[in-house]
Amino acid sequence: MPPVAVIIPAYNEAERIGETVTAALTLPGVDTVVVASDGSTDATVRVARNAGAMVWRTSRNQGKAAAMLAGAEAVRALDQRHQADAPRHLLFLDADLGKSAANAGPLIEPVARGAADMTIAVFANRVKLGGHGFVVRLSGAGISRATGWTPAQPLNGQRCLTRAAFEAARPLARGFGVETAMTIDLKRKGLRIAEVEVDMAHRATGSDLAAQLHRARQFADVARALASRVTV
Repeated sequence: MPPVAVIIPAYNEAERIGETVTAALTLPGVDTVVVASDGSTDATVRVARNAGAMVWRTSRNQGKAAAMLAGAEAVRALDQRHQADAPRHLLFLDADLGKSAANAGPLIEPVARGAADMTIAVFANRVKLGGHGFVVRLSGAGISRATGWTPAQPLNGQRCLTRAAFEAARPLARGFGVETAMTIDLKRKGLRIAEVEVDMAHRATGSDLAAQLHRARQFADVARALASRVTV
């Protein structure tokens, strides 16, 4: 099978990015980890490099989708330089997974054996979040209306997909709308999506002002992605 490249979008994740990179490098088939530092102002870049990742960085924050795209382009350049027989599969992981990133292997297996074009993680042990799930409900309802299928965790960013599937999902929706739009676009094109339960978890998120503003940005990006894909 083609090797697998892990792509980790990161914004000010110095506290956990080292553990996440180290864990990702232990996954079966993984030979490359790319950290896309999206305008980080802390030590994310230095810590990621020290942990063994290739790093792409930008001086200003451009959003999750832009970081995902940049990471995928870095992998494409690597494939071209090494003249690989087939492009690497792409495994997207969030930067705050820490040691639990080592449990992402089940996401790779269905894609590697050709049983799925994209897998989406379903966390077996979910960390209680500070919000009320309104963004998750918006995404799930929108995907269901657009495709007739409702994923268990529609906003889960842990996804493995073939290069062909990634290209089929372009252009990526803006910011935090990327997962919702990717699911809709690939389903509509007839690609095979499988949900896979994994023993992984994010760090807990709070309910302070910063957390609430983050969820508001998520809501706006998901709503924007749905507006061009779902008819009322």
